[in-house]
Amino acid sequence: MTANASLPEDRIPVIVGVGEISDHPADITAGLEPIALMVKALQQAERDSGVSLLRDIGSLDIVNFLSWRYHDPAALMCERLGIEPTHAAYGPVGGESPIRYLHEAAKRIARGECSVAAICGAEAQSTATKAERAGVELPWTPFAHDAPVPLRGASFQKPMATMLGVARPITVYPIYEAASAAHWEQTPREAMLESGELWSRYSSVAAQNPHAWLKRHVSAAEIVTPTADNRLIAWPYTKLMVANPSVNQSAAILLTSLAKARAAGVPEDRMIHIWGGASAEEPRDYLERDQFYESHAQNAVLKSAMTLVDATDGKAFDAIELYSCFPTVPKMARRTLKLGPDVQPTVTGGLTFFGAPLNDYMAHAACAMVRKLRAGAKLGLLYGQGGFVTKHHALVLSPHAPRSALAQDTSVQAEADSHRRPVPPFVTDATGNGTVESFTILYGRKGDVEHGVVMLRTADNARALARVPASDGRTLARLTDMDRTPVGTTGTIGKAHDGVLTWTAG
Repeated sequence: MTANASLPEDRIPVIVGVGEISDHPADITAGLEPIALMVKALQQAERDSGVSLLRDIGSLDIVNFLSWRYHDPAALMCERLGIEPTHAAYGPVGGESPIRYLHEAAKRIARGECSVAAICGAEAQSTATKAERAGVELPWTPFAHDAPVPLRGASFQKPMATMLGVARPITVYPIYEAASAAHWEQTPREAMLESGELWSRYSSVAAQNPHAWLKRHVSAAEIVTPTADNRLIAWPYTKLMVANPSVNQSAAILLTSLAKARAAGVPEDRMIHIWGGASAEEPRDYLERDQFYESHAQNAVLKSAMTLVDATDGKAFDAIELYSCFPTVPKMARRTLKLGPDVQPTVTGGLTFFGAPLNDYMAHAACAMVRKLRAGAKLGLLYGQGGFVTKHHALVLSPHAPRSALAQDTSVQAEADSHRRPVPPFVTDATGNGTVESFTILYGRKGDVEHGVVMLRTADNARALARVPASDGRTLARLTDMDRTPVGTTGTIGKAHDGVLTWTAG
């Protein structure tokens, strides 16, 4: 590995240590709280680097966690570690945040603001849930009931979306699933097959990852077939097609400058360079977006990553992690990257099988990518996403030094925004015909239909949400026809006794 001679080594950021913890306590009270998990992960990352770095941390970013609440997690971590970094932050909710923090930490090193940086996160939802169900009091730092509740995607949605139950990730991503499959001219059956085969590929990697929560290969047929143990949650997604947050996992990444790494004696083949990346966002209220078959922000950040390595497609990367909260995300991403359906989309195992420590999955992906690059891969792409296809960040890593200094301005928001088309006005009152823009169906825990939700375009091209009652079997059958998409179907708009719009297939 040879650095660009024109770049000062104290301004070249390199990853030198990674640490991961999967906590499977034999007893509920033995489970570790998030702060303790992060301390262990950071200590493991220091051991992985082979040198003493924790005491020199000048930048600390903590990924937002939801399984436990603290008043000031950053201050608590600094106290536990005995450090006083210039930058210590606990961030907002977002699945892309570990990649963003990694990128921002690298920029701080490139600006000379610090010489050692750390990113860490953790969740202990498995233990927290078991303790609550068993009525067991955990010997953890007292839960900070008066600490601010983190803002999540549902906080930014219209009241009608909340009323109809389509203001949660599990019920919003299916809207992209149906719209994108129709745009790609797939039948629902073909789209389901693609999802199953892709997810099975994620499970194969998780089966070989010692840090994964579920270590078994799952076939495509098992993934897409509804059963008592694999119930439908929101059409067309089954339990095995969604993120699994009931885990106890933690990850940490240590960065330093190339100069400090060499002075400390870090072996050259342990250092991983950060070439750069990009970020962009969609409107936080998904009903304020122009369409649902692609994400302009996703397209912009992935195209920027390809441009960074002088490539026109994703084949330039021999290791890839495509965010995998729901199948529609990597399916859209692999098309932007011009990769086929046989893409190897992960080095980690995916949020269903590796586990979904909520916002922190991509920290684990970064750890897995570092190991992959140390083992011989030449160029790695990390793509993270947060919210409801809302926040996007891509990052390129390599064991080889980049040709130029790390860019400081990495937003591609203007590029994303330049592709947006007019957004239809959202209405809650309409009559006449309505054409399906997208849809989903919500299911109860026993597999029974609660109701369907269709996103419609009205006769005057406004956008509306409408309910399909569980009693309307004919319309539900039209929505779930596996050989003919309902997107583009026209039906009749009505109104229920509670004032909510309804829709009946024509």
